[in-house]
Amino acid sequence: MKLLDEDEAINPALSLVNLVDVFLVLIAALLIAIAQNPMNPFLEENMMVIKNAGTPDMEMIIKNGEKVETYKSNGEIGSGEGVKAGTAYKLPDGSIVYIPE
Repeated sequence: MKLLDEDEAINPALSLVNLVDVFLVLIAALLIAIAQNPMNPFLEENMMVIKNAGTPDMEMIIKNGEKVETYKSNGEIGSGEGVKAGTAYKLPDGSIVYIPE
């Protein structure tokens, strides 16, 4: 036992190696906890994330399988060349009925 204490007194880096081992175990435990989290977005095959919803700098990230697309708002209200296709009504039970024109 006295030999071990003399080695640590001579070489203080031995205790530093033990600290590195402890941190490696902590990092591994955190990575496992993140991977098992049910809210982990990397587990989903298809997902959509909306950042800053309703603001001029809104951004949409859509993942379909391996393909990831990003859409950024330029802050302007949308316009286009479409025509009215019908009317949608919300019923008292919360369902929506669409009636084409």
